[in-house]
Amino acid sequence: MTMTFPAAHPAPWPEAAPGALGLDPARLAEAVAHAATHETPWPYDLAGHIGRGGFEPPPDNEVLGVLWPRGAPGGLITRHGTLVARWGDTREVSQTFSVAKSYLSMLAGIAVADGLIADIDRPVRETIDDGGFDSPQNAPITWRHLLTNTSEWEGTLFGKADAIDRGRNLGVEGQGKKGQRALAPAGTHWEYNDVRVNRLSLSMLRVFGRPLPEVFSDRVLRPIGASTDWRWDGYRTSWVTLPDGRRVQSVPGGTHWGGGVSIHAEDQARVGLLALNRGAWGGTQLVPASWFDLSVQPCPLNAQYGFLWWLNADGTRFPSAARDAFFASGAGGNLTWVDPSSGIVAVLRWTNPAAMDGFIARVRAALS
Repeated sequence: MTMTFPAAHPAPWPEAAPGALGLDPARLAEAVAHAATHETPWPYDLAGHIGRGGFEPPPDNEVLGVLWPRGAPGGLITRHGTLVARWGDTREVSQTFSVAKSYLSMLAGIAVADGLIADIDRPVRETIDDGGFDSPQNAPITWRHLLTNTSEWEGTLFGKADAIDRGRNLGVEGQGKKGQRALAPAGTHWEYNDVRVNRLSLSMLRVFGRPLPEVFSDRVLRPIGASTDWRWDGYRTSWVTLPDGRRVQSVPGGTHWGGGVSIHAEDQARVGLLALNRGAWGGTQLVPASWFDLSVQPCPLNAQYGFLWWLNADGTRFPSAARDAFFASGAGGNLTWVDPSSGIVAVLRWTNPAAMDGFIARVRAALS
């Protein structure tokens, strides 16, 4: 089926009746109702939630970046780029938590395409000389290790130690018992660790030589016609000096301690459509297709993870999803679901994570 690319914001997305795109209207309505009626259990006061220990107890939970109240549940479903369903306010801007990690992955692909990262399997210290990769523990770390959460980077960055997330339990939404396990060599242990992702972000700031939000705007969001309503905030502690003397903020790959990407569902769906098309928007290749091929290959240490994208290769992440599906996922109920086999891109905002597989099952049941 022909792919549709929506005109630039603020033009509305092209819409069609579900039946015209091969979707059963009644079953699709069930999926929408399921998402709309299963709100995240998180409170609207995100600052209070995190400040009261939503991720970890004091003092490690100190907020370093901006936090705003979250929005109400909302989202949309597209097939082959055409909108077939929406609920809530799809232009309500909210923070996305770890959805930003998948955006960092796209920027890494652009850095590789630009020759700024010559080889993702070479040590980062060969390109980045800021002291962060000098220790025996950190010297062997490659870009691939950082992209797959297997770096085992050790240190404190912007006031947060990697040990805060060491032993993190992802089975508990937004929090979990953490232990002070011994570090393993780089590339031998998988761990979801926000400090290490922030170390990747800082490293990419250094290779681009300009703030990552500028790069993301120029190379991704503006070319796909996104709005200017989004923002990507750093921490009050994450200011760094570039070689040209500019003071800029390094931005985090999430909202664990505040900041991160704030964006609305329609712009997120544009990014999802770009990912569905392996980095191409219309006739323009914005991110190399080969980068998406790499990004959705399961990490040898975790079949559910690629280059900062969640995968479903073993069918355990979302049992109802296709095996080739991949996801940009953020705590609190934020998900961009990209389904290459069916052409579906769906965005869910503030949906109970426990209800997401049920949503996916209902959408897939609507496919004819």
